[in-house]
Amino acid sequence: MDNQKLAAHESLDLHEVINFKTLCVAKSKLMQGLVFDNDLRALMQKDVDQSIKALGELQKIYERAPFEAPVPESRPTPIVN
Repeated sequence: MDNQKLAAHESLDLHEVINFKTLCVAKSKLMQGLVFDNDLRALMQKDVDQSIKALGELQKIYERAPFEAPVPESRPTPIVN
Protein backbone atom coordinates (compact mmCIF):
# COMPACT_ATOMS: atom_id res chain seq x y z
CA MET A 1 0.00 0.00 0.00
CA ASP A 2 2.95 2.34 0.54
CA ASN A 3 3.88 1.84 -3.12
CA GLN A 4 0.71 3.35 -4.53
CA LYS A 5 1.14 6.05 -7.12
CA LEU A 6 -1.00 9.14 -7.25
CA ALA A 7 -3.43 9.55 -10.10
CA ALA A 8 -2.54 12.26 -12.63
CA HIS A 9 -5.26 14.62 -11.40
CA GLU A 10 -4.19 14.08 -7.78
CA SER A 11 -0.60 14.90 -8.70
CA LEU A 12 -1.64 18.11 -10.42
CA ASP A 13 -3.87 19.14 -7.52
CA LEU A 14 -1.09 18.45 -5.05
CA HIS A 15 1.32 20.44 -7.21
CA GLU A 16 -1.07 23.41 -7.09
CA VAL A 17 -1.37 23.13 -3.30
CA ILE A 18 2.42 23.05 -2.91
CA ASN A 19 2.80 26.10 -5.15
CA PHE A 20 0.10 28.01 -3.27
CA LYS A 21 1.54 27.11 0.15
CA THR A 22 5.02 28.15 -1.00
CA LEU A 23 3.66 31.50 -2.13
CA CYS A 24 1.91 31.95 1.23
CA VAL A 25 5.15 31.24 3.11
CA ALA A 26 7.04 33.77 1.02
CA LYS A 27 4.36 36.40 1.54
CA SER A 28 4.22 35.82 5.30
CA LYS A 29 8.01 36.03 5.51
CA LEU A 30 8.07 39.31 3.59
CA MET A 31 5.16 40.83 5.52
CA GLN A 32 6.89 40.20 8.85
CA GLY A 33 9.19 43.10 8.04
CA LEU A 34 6.20 45.44 7.86
CA VAL A 35 4.57 44.35 11.12
CA PHE A 36 5.37 46.27 14.28
CA ASP A 37 3.22 44.30 16.73
CA ASN A 38 5.38 41.60 18.31
CA ASP A 39 2.44 39.28 18.99
CA LEU A 40 1.35 39.41 15.36
CA ARG A 41 4.93 38.92 14.17
CA ALA A 42 5.27 35.86 16.44
CA LEU A 43 2.01 34.47 15.08
CA MET A 44 3.20 35.00 11.52
CA GLN A 45 6.50 33.27 12.30
CA LYS A 46 4.61 30.34 13.81
CA ASP A 47 2.57 30.11 10.60
CA VAL A 48 5.76 30.12 8.52
CA ASP A 49 7.32 27.36 10.64
CA GLN A 50 4.21 25.18 10.46
CA SER A 51 3.84 25.79 6.73
CA ILE A 52 7.44 24.77 6.05
CA LYS A 53 6.86 21.56 7.98
CA ALA A 54 3.64 20.92 6.03
CA LEU A 55 5.43 21.58 2.73
CA GLY A 56 7.99 18.93 3.59
CA GLU A 57 5.21 16.43 4.21
CA LEU A 58 3.44 17.39 0.98
CA GLN A 59 6.65 16.99 -1.00
CA LYS A 60 7.07 13.46 0.34
CA ILE A 61 3.59 12.63 -0.95
CA TYR A 62 4.37 14.31 -4.27
CA GLU A 63 7.22 11.85 -4.81
CA ARG A 64 4.52 9.26 -5.55
CA ALA A 65 3.47 11.15 -8.68
CA PRO A 66 3.28 8.81 -11.68
CA PHE A 67 5.30 11.07 -13.96
CA GLU A 68 8.37 13.25 -13.99
CA ALA A 69 8.89 16.38 -15.99
CA PRO A 70 12.40 16.92 -17.27
CA VAL A 71 14.03 20.16 -16.23
CA PRO A 72 15.11 22.09 -19.31
CA GLU A 73 18.77 22.99 -19.48
CA SER A 74 18.09 26.38 -21.04
CA ARG A 75 15.19 28.74 -20.76
CA PRO A 76 13.40 30.21 -23.74
CA THR A 77 14.33 33.73 -24.74
CA PRO A 78 11.60 36.16 -23.64
CA ILE A 79 9.88 38.23 -26.30
CA VAL A 80 10.37 41.87 -25.36
CA ASN A 81 8.75 43.63 -28.31
